[in-house]
Amino acid sequence: MRPLRETLDLKRKFSFIERRKGFCKVGSMNPAHAIRTSCLSFLLYCTALQPASGVDETTRLAQLDKFWSEVQASVENGDYERYKATCHPSGVLVSGAKKTSYPLSKALAGWKQGFLDTKSGKVKAGVEFRFTQRLGDETTAHETGIFHYWTADANGIRKDNYVHFEALLVKENGWQTLMEYQQSPASENEWDKLKG
Repeated sequence: MRPLRETLDLKRKFSFIERRKGFCKVGSMNPAHAIRTSCLSFLLYCTALQPASGVDETTRLAQLDKFWSEVQASVENGDYERYKATCHPSGVLVSGAKKTSYPLSKALAGWKQGFLDTKSGKVKAGVEFRFTQRLGDETTAHETGIFHYWTADANGIRKDNYVHFEALLVKENGWQTLMEYQQSPASENEWDKLKG
């Protein structure tokens, strides 16, 4: 049993809870339960802010940068098989301009000749990526930004395309594009604003 003096001291220290009892109530919940519930809610909120995986953000972004470098190199070298390997077999291409979607495998078939022409030296091609948002965890990524795709024919006539895009990637045996959404044309000015 507590000494009388200690009991009175505790009552004095925690008397503010009694006085402010009305502020702690949630419906018919008693003040102590309301405080415990608030603390639990706060802890759950803080937990939700933590990364969902054991991979830190710097490592994850480095892995994704390597993926995009692989895409870039395959386009520049006209390496169709290497590019195809960056696409998930069940991948989907969404075209905002055409207001449609279709399997990435169908898009790849349509792009194959461009890769072959690049490989043979008939044309030169390249692609670069800049990002406005990069979300994800250890095995998924949602990348948003602009890509700059260009070609130059044998006469050196160059065509530049800037496109707002989103890509959904999954990491199974390495990163692969599950969904590429080519939203709309972008301007060179918008591209320049994303310069790192």
